[in-house]
Amino acid sequence: MMEIKQKLAEEFPFLKPRESADGIVGFDCPGSELFSVAKALKSKFEFQTLTDIASVDMGKAAGNARFGAVYHFFSHTKKRYVRIAAACDSENDPHLPSLTPLYKGADWLEREAFDLMGIVFDSHPSLRRILMWEGYGYHPLRKDFPLSGREAPLPDTFEGNEDATEVVPAPEEDGPFHSPSAGSVFASGREPRSWDGKVG
Repeated sequence: MMEIKQKLAEEFPFLKPRESADGIVGFDCPGSELFSVAKALKSKFEFQTLTDIASVDMGKAAGNARFGAVYHFFSHTKKRYVRIAAACDSENDPHLPSLTPLYKGADWLEREAFDLMGIVFDSHPSLRRILMWEGYGYHPLRKDFPLSGREAPLPDTFEGNEDATEVVPAPEEDGPFHSPSAGSVFASGREPRSWDGKVG
């Protein structure tokens, strides 16, 4: 672990070591340098996979460093992780470079951070909401978003469903699997199984 920590520090003097409770090597990285660090992690240090992006809101007291993201990279050949935290330069217009040209798995992870935290990932091929509907004016993971939610116009697809009191499940249409709706004594009895046309 110390070897990769030293090599990365030598390669990128601007990286600042980051304390880690789980022992994973971590660094704080300027957002403007994130792409070059990620590119080196993949091509030079054999970190083939980006496993996660966790968006962060440090609160209004953090000023322009309020928003950011923590990236977790994994090396299949070296069997180790490295963590890179990057802060956005602006609280009012948070941006980070997209890592989708390097890691295809960044696609949905960046869309989630964009949707729920409002971070824009520059050069993302299709940056759009992934959980909330287009036109929703808020970002629910921000610290100033109330737990009770905010009133917002529903999308057109909700028209006529505003007063619905229950969700009607879609019919299975004799699908390939069926789980019994009644309780089962043995766990194996709860597993999906091929549909035999019988209910139970």
